[in-house]
Amino acid sequence: MSPRLAAPLIALSLGLASPAAASADAPLRVLATVGVLADVAAAVGGPCTEVESLIAADVDPHEYSARPSDIGRLESAELILYVDFALEEQLASALERFAERVPTLGVLAAAFDRADLLSDPDSPNAIDPHVWMDARKWSRLAPVIAEAVADARPACAADARANADTFVAQLDALHGWVADAIATIPEGRRLLVTAHDAFEYFSAAYGIEASEAIEGLSTTTEASIADIRAVADFVTERQVPAVFVETTVNPRTIEAMVQEVRARGHDVAIGGTLYSDGMGAAGTAEGTYIGMLRANTVTIVNALGGTLPSWPEALVDWAEAWSVSD
Repeated sequence: MSPRLAAPLIALSLGLASPAAASADAPLRVLATVGVLADVAAAVGGPCTEVESLIAADVDPHEYSARPSDIGRLESAELILYVDFALEEQLASALERFAERVPTLGVLAAAFDRADLLSDPDSPNAIDPHVWMDARKWSRLAPVIAEAVADARPACAADARANADTFVAQLDALHGWVADAIATIPEGRRLLVTAHDAFEYFSAAYGIEASEAIEGLSTTTEASIADIRAVADFVTERQVPAVFVETTVNPRTIEAMVQEVRARGHDVAIGGTLYSDGMGAAGTAEGTYIGMLRANTVTIVNALGGTLPSWPEALVDWAEAWSVSD
């Protein structure tokens, strides 16, 4: 199936029987494909939900196919959440099959009009699914998920909606902090070069002047020597001070590009590792959505010569919970 903005596969109010019956008082079993989505669901659902992520944080969701061990997890879920088949490319057929039995929601299609989303530059009819790189846009998922939880657990409706409001306010504060942080990078240095094209929403939302990537939106195709040289041209011409590797992408293409640039006489640095299609390890601040976007911003700002603003008051409780300091 080609990547596209799929219609949400919602069976939330159609009376379809869940494969495993659950008490109305038991936490709703939610299975989200990726961690950035699971984190929103957990924040919104609170004690009314038990949320798991299907794909591990260090695994590329573009290339992930359903494994035999996943079948039981999908069957036992009462609500399945996925981003869009432009991201979970290899899971599309499995998710469509389970949507016939388990309430299944494609969150981008449910939360956005097509005009609100960026297109794949290599395939204009397909979308860029990396919406979580813009905190304000990503916050739009919270009320959508709250309604899904409310449909499945009516007694939890008020709490889920209140939690969604709180989460939206937190992400609004995060959005402002990221924008302020990127604005401290000197003009002419707000240039973001990465392994694959996952940062267009970040660039558009936060004032990155130009961004380049060796691979496209999907990592399922191999980068060519021409791709590496094209980005090397950009880095050399714009005198980009630092480029970045990613946790879910093999660093060899960035490393090859850096060698090419240095051979031309420009001493570009590898500025650090960014979270793109996966968050950090569970149990760490970077294993949360807020912490992931914060960590990316810290890495980018430090490598490109900016300074970090004070952490927003609205997120002090989050910082204390995760022992994060300014």
